[in-house]
Amino acid sequence: MTNIIAITLFLLIVAIFAIDHFMLGNNLPVVVGKGLDNFIEYVSFWR
Repeated sequence: MTNIIAITLFLLIVAIFAIDHFMLGNNLPVVVGKGLDNFIEYVSFWR
């Protein structure tokens, strides 16, 4: 991964969380956490 790609991904993630903070009401971390929890349970079923 080059530095340009890493910086671009970092800025994109920061922008998404900034938009969530100022416009959407700070629910994004909770939604992402619940989705990750469901995905981990789904993957552990196949183990």
